[in-house]
Amino acid sequence: MKFGFVLPFGDARFASLCAEKAENSGWDGFFVWEPVWGVDAWVSLTAAAMVTGRISLGTMLTPLPVLSPWKLASETATLDNLSGGRLILSVGLGAVDTGFENFGLPTNRKIRAERLEEGLEVLTGLWKGQPFRFEGKHFHILPTDFNPPPPPRQRPRIPIWVVGAWPRENSMKRAMQYDGLLPNFMGKDGKVQFGHPDPAVLQEMMEFVARGTQNRIYDVIMEGETDNQNPQSLSVVKDLAALGITWWMEALWSCKDEKEILARVKAGPPRI
Repeated sequence: MKFGFVLPFGDARFASLCAEKAENSGWDGFFVWEPVWGVDAWVSLTAAAMVTGRISLGTMLTPLPVLSPWKLASETATLDNLSGGRLILSVGLGAVDTGFENFGLPTNRKIRAERLEEGLEVLTGLWKGQPFRFEGKHFHILPTDFNPPPPPRQRPRIPIWVVGAWPRENSMKRAMQYDGLLPNFMGKDGKVQFGHPDPAVLQEMMEFVARGTQNRIYDVIMEGETDNQNPQSLSVVKDLAALGITWWMEALWSCKDEKEILARVKAGPPRI
């Protein structure tokens, strides 16, 4: 299992400080979230890239359906080259309550799902270079030879983690076309269930993933909060690792105190 730290808030300067401390404290990845309007994730990750040399860098997550996939292709390829091939991109439908309506962005779930699928095709197609052509319902792209950027450093592509809703097969199969799964667990009422599900549910999902990915290298990511002084919180992570979860994301989403965030970063990843 690898361990990532997700920055819950802060500007690019604070992100660079936290990323440097995270690398020095043994974390495997440093992640920021990408808002539709707010502190720019790619500026923050660029600042982080300039003060680190080993740690993976990425988003948790990027709301691709409400972004321009060609702009995201430019940002990600540029940063992957700058960082020496350390980028991970996480994508999902996005949270509509973060300002989608305020900026006239699509909120309908079906439309966002369509735009996510098309956006991923555009993103990965542009990474491969020119000529690239795409004709979809939402995006229409013709080849261009105007100053095309270099492709990403990583091959065959920058790793893409995609949100998948378990047990919805279409959502899960979309995620399994790429490189990692960020699972949402849906209740019988059709709403996302927060917290970690019953181990039997996780086991069933992991078996489904293994069949769908044919046991190729594939990441499954879970998040939460731990305390290295609290054995109970560490046992949760240990149990997830035993089930085959490959990344644990330390996510202090409710924390608004810089000193507390820095202290958790410096304490290092869960000691399991």
